[in-house]
Amino acid sequence: MCGIAGFYGFEDKKLIKRMTSLLQHRGPDQHNYYTDSTICLGHRRLSIIDLSKDGRQPMSNEDGSLQLIFNGEIYNYKELKTELQRKGHRFKSKTDTEVIVHAYEEYGEKCVTKFNGCFAFAIYNTKTKSLFLARDRMGIKPLYYTKIKNNFYFASEIKAILVSDEVKRTVNVKALNNYLSFYTNPLPETMFKNIFKLQPGHTLTLKNNKITIKKYWNIVMNPVPKHNNQLYPLLKDSVGKRLMSDVPLGVYLSGGVDSSAIVSLMTHFSNNIKTFSVGFENAESELSRAKIMANHFNTDHTELHIGMNSIKHLPQIVYHQDEPMGDPTSIPTYLLSKEAKKSVTVVLTGEGADEQFAGYEQEKFMMLHKKYIQKIPLSLRKSVGKILQRIPSKYYKPFFSYMESLGEEGKKRMIEFISTNNDTEALLSMISIFTDKEKQKATKNDLLKEVQTNPVGKRIHQTYKNHTLNQQLLFENKELLTENLLMKVDKNTMAHGIEARVPFLDHRVVEFASKLPEKQKLQGMKDKYILRNTMKNRLPHKRHTQKKQRFFVPIDHWLKELQPLTEELMKNPYFNKQYIQTITKNYKKSPLFYSRQMWTLINFHMWYKQFIEQDNVIL
Repeated sequence: MCGIAGFYGFEDKKLIKRMTSLLQHRGPDQHNYYTDSTICLGHRRLSIIDLSKDGRQPMSNEDGSLQLIFNGEIYNYKELKTELQRKGHRFKSKTDTEVIVHAYEEYGEKCVTKFNGCFAFAIYNTKTKSLFLARDRMGIKPLYYTKIKNNFYFASEIKAILVSDEVKRTVNVKALNNYLSFYTNPLPETMFKNIFKLQPGHTLTLKNNKITIKKYWNIVMNPVPKHNNQLYPLLKDSVGKRLMSDVPLGVYLSGGVDSSAIVSLMTHFSNNIKTFSVGFENAESELSRAKIMANHFNTDHTELHIGMNSIKHLPQIVYHQDEPMGDPTSIPTYLLSKEAKKSVTVVLTGEGADEQFAGYEQEKFMMLHKKYIQKIPLSLRKSVGKILQRIPSKYYKPFFSYMESLGEEGKKRMIEFISTNNDTEALLSMISIFTDKEKQKATKNDLLKEVQTNPVGKRIHQTYKNHTLNQQLLFENKELLTENLLMKVDKNTMAHGIEARVPFLDHRVVEFASKLPEKQKLQGMKDKYILRNTMKNRLPHKRHTQKKQRFFVPIDHWLKELQPLTEELMKNPYFNKQYIQTITKNYKKSPLFYSRQMWTLINFHMWYKQFIEQDNVIL
């Protein structure tokens, strides 16, 4: 893993060095540059494969006509190298990086379809003066860009692009609108106006001052009624490929089915596995589950117990994440990565399994909504909703524990859920931090106009009209997975120079899952059915059936520590002071509901102070 940065249109050696220096955490081992009158390329290296100087970047082909900077790993590089050598290509290193250069020589832009890996790279052709960018299929590695007049900038992290005086720091209210719904911004646009993300499975070519973007891969849900269950050998091969490394590696172990499956599969290749788990002191956590798995597989296990004062790291985390992200598990991920760096440079994680095999609560709720609730006359359901408002929640809490746990405001969401035939409205009533209606109360000025004219619910409905289970999983893969889970993991591991690998997001596993009948994913109320069944005899007794355990994060405690920021938040130009006062006043009635909203707002405000006002935040 590494950090890459560059710009096209002029030469400025001081600027490329400043841009690249901001990515030092992504690549602490080496740095280097390529410049000419047209382009500047910078690279920070985290040495994983071929630790010698032969692996330094930018890397060129034999005649130097192609210059490459690369962030990521190509797991099938050895097979591709053999194929390319047969075609006459000569190699000078043992890296996977050099395979990209020669594959581009041989196959052109279609080379990306040959790669199994996580990657973001740029290739400059010195002869044609063209620039080619590519991002991996699932968006595991980030890549940002902007074009200002005739100048084009790109980097692994936005902060490197912001170094240029040409780039303005302006809030993108369209992205903020979406952020308030999902506590992350799933749009191709970033939270900075005119700075964009190269989308997963896409390439970008810049030639003659013209940008051309192409999609080379997509998830297509096409279930096959009869299929051969090849999940186990596929996962085994995926894990095996992700163990390639010339440096120590380990796995983040929560004790759930996903990360436990990875540890189980790793035992085919190693008897010396390092595992890492995190939990909060004096609080319910997943540490006990992880310990059971670590003992069963006899791993070299490390537990990290973090205190409630870990909130002090939030400003640095916000800085590393580039865009505001309201997922509070960023803090334990950041601290666990800091601890893991003491003994490993690479970790495997379980992200992506829920999105492929239906592991979330909302999939069950939507199944119940479509199968049972929608069959009850709408008028009757609306009447029931009015009745529920008058009934103490203790009488029906067991049936709607997820939303009811959000308190009185959660009850309103639950009533919205049962009182609609609109699948999008039902889904968003469960997963939204702010619904479109709530955002109209919480926002003001330009953001309020954006919310009113471009409701997120309308965008989601137009994109995912048929809310079958597979369409819902498609929504979760495309809207939430990349910009929430994957960017959270990438930014918080790379903050400490750790590379994270995600076996469940090998594109072959994703394609396999897309062809599965829905009942192989969600069977009744049994989630991840095929994965649990596959691991049935490969995990400790009955551990394959254990329910998903939510990671405890002490938001309530942290919000008390953030009281000065809460007061500042009322002065933020995008939010309605009266709504924030309402949150403060009614907090005890719906603590979980309002803590999620307040945490989302505070994370944006902290980002706003750091990146827009360029003011330090100290807790």
